[in-house]
Amino acid sequence: MTPRTDFPNGARFAFSILDDTDDSTRENVAPVYDTLRECGFRTTKTAWPLDSPEGSRLFFAADTLQNTSYLEFVHELVDDGFELAFHGATMESSPRERTIRGLEFLHREFGQYPRLFCNHGFNRENLYWGRRRILLHLFPRLTSRFIARGRYHYLGDVEGSAYFWGDLCKEHIQYVRNFTFSRLNMLTVNPEMPYRLPETRYVNYWFSTADAPDVHSFNQLLTPERIDRLEQEGGVCILSTHLGKGFATRSGLHPATAQILRYISNKRGWFVPVSEILDHLLQHDHLRRGLSFCGRLRLLLSFLRDRAHRIAMARPSTKQRLPVPASSSHDAVP
Repeated sequence: MTPRTDFPNGARFAFSILDDTDDSTRENVAPVYDTLRECGFRTTKTAWPLDSPEGSRLFFAADTLQNTSYLEFVHELVDDGFELAFHGATMESSPRERTIRGLEFLHREFGQYPRLFCNHGFNRENLYWGRRRILLHLFPRLTSRFIARGRYHYLGDVEGSAYFWGDLCKEHIQYVRNFTFSRLNMLTVNPEMPYRLPETRYVNYWFSTADAPDVHSFNQLLTPERIDRLEQEGGVCILSTHLGKGFATRSGLHPATAQILRYISNKRGWFVPVSEILDHLLQHDHLRRGLSFCGRLRLLLSFLRDRAHRIAMARPSTKQRLPVPASSSHDAVP
């Protein structure tokens, strides 16, 4: 049976968006946030505090908070009740010193450290990422062998590495995104979230999200039938997306997206930032702690089945096959 929870003010379900900043500029996301405001949503946005002077082949189109106009825009969002989250110091791999500078920049500008972090792409400072993320749920002892043999790409949690910042994550950040799914209600696949893993000592709590990387997948996933089911189940939908990927048109927000957001807003939902939803789940279940082996296995198998299905559905015919951009998903596993 689908787990249920009680939400404030008699709300029947919870819904929020976790916007990764990968292709984001003020121009291409402002129309989205204008509609979110109008509909009464308060969501979560990641941002890169620092520029990447070495350049970026995949993510060069995004603004960072070193852009004055973009910084002003993000300040306006935070002042209006939106949440600012961490996506790393910048768009490419950051050694510890740059990660510290990024966190301190956010603290100075916004008066506090971010409470939520999302690993980004193939950045080497990612925490417990790549193949080891999979192994941690079944064979946690094997993960040390990857590190000992020098075969591990992601080093944010590896003490002594130039990319280590796990101690700062543990101190400042409450929640870190882990698996993503092509369904809305996260309580059907991860009823324990936010959850701990004893082997990931630098992460306080993990959580799962739905995944819709761009405007087309967003509009396809959020059908009226699925939204109605989310409400009937009393579920929790945290939806990871990139609001800079095609949501804004010359005339404003994509009309199908605008229709979806207004449809959701007319329901009796709780529309608050991601950390507030996770705080609520945590406070109303004091028994939330490490997953059992069965819980780990269930979550991992659900993720792998979901990922295999998405890959199969996205694969074009041999004659029409095109390369898939590396930044098209929140779950790249090299």
